[in-house]
Amino acid sequence: MSEKKHYLYLQHSESVVASMSATIFSSLIQTNPLNDDNENELIEKSVALAIKLAELSDKLVESDEEWVKDRK
Repeated sequence: MSEKKHYLYLQHSESVVASMSATIFSSLIQTNPLNDDNENELIEKSVALAIKLAELSDKLVESDEEWVKDRK
């Protein structure tokens, strides 16, 4: 039995969102038993929440680079 290998080349922001998604997913399955019927729904919800958090953070927080650029 051979398993297909997956190769991912994620940008930094994508890997941050993936990490956030995994954290959210692990939290969701603590209170929602995981099964074939809800797996995709919980994964999609985790990613959507991670993206929402990242977008709000980007809107509300200026990075050092953005702050310096605005000062010039």
